Amino acid sequence: SDALLKGRCCLYCQVLSYGRSVQSNGWSVHVPSDVTGELGKMVILPCTFTHPYKTFDRTLTAIWRIKEPYNGTIVFKCISQSTSELCKTAISYKNKYKLLGNPRHKDLSIRIDNLTWSDSERYFCRVELSGDIHDKYESRNGIKLHLIAAPRIINITVSSNGDRTFQARCTAEGEPAPALTWTGPPYSNITSITSMNHRVTKELRYLTHDGKYTCTAVNTHGRAEGAVYFYKFKASNSSFFLILIFVPLGIKVLILLVILSFTVFSRGAHGQDLPLLHPTQQFNLLGWTSSSGPHYQVVPVVSEIPPPNCTKAMRAGKAQLVGDENQLMGPGMRPPKKP
Repeated sequence: SDALLKGRCCLYCQVLSYGRSVQSNGWSVHVPSDVTGELGKMVILPCTFTHPYKTFDRTLTAIWRIKEPYNGTIVFKCISQSTSELCKTAISYKNKYKLLGNPRHKDLSIRIDNLTWSDSERYFCRVELSGDIHDKYESRNGIKLHLIAAPRIINITVSSNGDRTFQARCTAEGEPAPALTWTGPPYSNITSITSMNHRVTKELRYLTHDGKYTCTAVNTHGRAEGAVYFYKFKASNSSFFLILIFVPLGIKVLILLVILSFTVFSRGAHGQDLPLLHPTQQFNLLGWTSSSGPHYQVVPVVSEIPPPNCTKAMRAGKAQLVGDENQLMGPGMRPPKKP
């Protein structure tokens, strides 16, 4: 009985294995091995598949990975619950991945926008069908995304070393990596080139002549140029340079001194007629009569409290008082007789 049971179990296992293999034989994924896109633009990654079912109305999931199949980083994922429902995006890395195909029509193609250098990876598409049996199939070799780019100058400078020598440096990027050349005034042929991935730097050493130095970057997709100006001030020209700076400054200082002198002189001329009186000092007007007629005299007030009902103003060395004539008389004084 044990032998019979083992035989039945083995037969059941073989049937299951055969059934799975038939089902897997109905699966296929079609992708190109390579796709090329241009830096800064968009690219389409095509992917189509087949499955063994005549109709399928269960949940469908479309997935795109990078780097490696099965365990790679997921950059896009969408889910469709039924044939009447579109595939709703669940994951889109940096929102730059868009579904172009219709997974219900066996098309998982996607679009990648605004390509950057980091997008140059290997991509794997995957489809999962959920239900009583969870079927899933994924491309094993994937799609290798290659990037091309016209040259671009990203940095061009002139710098000095500790030994007082000067060098020009130009850095450009592109794919394929561009070739760099320097043109300009006569210079030494001493150069150095460093390259890393899609970026190249070329340094022109021991600059001796003033002028414009141009860096040109060229590859199969285009050409770019950048320029830098180099002027080395010599000792013989330093005095002339200082004259250009300090002569205008000296003229401005001289004009300022003339204006200040004129202002001080004007104030002194206008102030000669003014009495030497404290601007806040109070005064009284005393009046009396004699045989020669009425007389008045301005007398400073010792107290800081001004006399009542008396308003005074000093202007041009003269005292003017506004008030009642009777209130300006001192004790025992009479106003002058009117003629």
